[in-house]
Amino acid sequence: MATTVPDIGVQDIGPMVPALAGIKVVDADTHLSEAHNLWTSRAPAKYRDRVPRVKKTDKGLLWVIGDDTSLGLFCAASAVHRSGKKSIGTEFFRWQNDDVDPGSTEVSARLQAMDRMGIYAQIVYPNVLGFGGQRALHVDGDLRHASIEIFNDAMAEMQAESGNRIFPMALLPWWDVRAAAREAERCAAMGLRGINTNPDPHGQGLPALGDAYWHPLWEVCTDLDLPVNFHIGASDESMTFLGHGHWPSWSKDERLAYGSTMLVLGNQRVLASILLSRFLERFPKLKLVSVESGIGWIPFLLESVEYQMSEAGLKSELSPHEIFARQIYACSWFERRNFVADARRVGVDNILFETDYPHPTCLYPEPLGYMEETINELTRAEREKIFSSNAEKVYALPL
Repeated sequence: MATTVPDIGVQDIGPMVPALAGIKVVDADTHLSEAHNLWTSRAPAKYRDRVPRVKKTDKGLLWVIGDDTSLGLFCAASAVHRSGKKSIGTEFFRWQNDDVDPGSTEVSARLQAMDRMGIYAQIVYPNVLGFGGQRALHVDGDLRHASIEIFNDAMAEMQAESGNRIFPMALLPWWDVRAAAREAERCAAMGLRGINTNPDPHGQGLPALGDAYWHPLWEVCTDLDLPVNFHIGASDESMTFLGHGHWPSWSKDERLAYGSTMLVLGNQRVLASILLSRFLERFPKLKLVSVESGIGWIPFLLESVEYQMSEAGLKSELSPHEIFARQIYACSWFERRNFVADARRVGVDNILFETDYPHPTCLYPEPLGYMEETINELTRAEREKIFSSNAEKVYALPL
């Protein structure tokens, strides 16, 4: 049975930068290195040998599903070693769960890591089934569905065990809109605060997200105040860890830097498509979050879409700028040089802070220290919004 971790006050968390004193910092994008028995320990007998599990191969431990179908993950997907050091380049590809920071997997250890970093609450995303659950598509429907439900059950347990400081986002059976809507309702009933889904269902023969086919899901998310999260790399079309188009002569480390940079472009494409589809005009209270994609490109994209819509003779009730301001949010982590100006151009009400812990690009070990000079340039009201109250509002967090 999960144990309840007592809630703690912001004064008990550190090291805080002075400018954030009294602010409960929310980290809006982190990841879970799933325990090897996350699915097998919860699965009914008929699925126990088919749900996601770890298999020993000639190349090392590999996550598989179904009849040993590879999920493509040979490592713990954590770049923070249990010694406390952060991986240099692709070093972490060799690390398994026993090698990495226990906070990558275990609730109590994660809370300790959050305390060390000065983080009060975290939003959590998966690894094994894909950032948008896209890898579940490779097996039969019943197994897919069971694997998604087991994951969400485990995430509800994690949230409860954390004493409402860790908030995992639910995966959906996105290949069936009615099933997705039902699962969103079930997850909301368990206390989960948002959903995470595939931004490119049309790549699998389904209607694109702007189609009326998806209205039942948007209606449920609106009624239950569930934000819809689009994490970079959350579809087969957008996910390649080392990137498309890299130069053949590059080393793995060069390809890692390239891929980590270019993954962001996927969400630029997704956001442009959403704005051009204009379906948010029909759902004015639906909240969308662009996760791990930064903010510096947003002013350019909004102006570009608005200009090109005008050139194409496309009519809309509200401009892309107005739609974004009303119901779209974006997460930023490493941006410092132009962050204050960009945040004000985008709108400080629409920006969330993240660390991406414990992934390769994460701000670690002192994420707030990394941002300190930038934080000092913000007004007190701007700090409170970007580092706490915006996330509190989007995810209805009990801070």
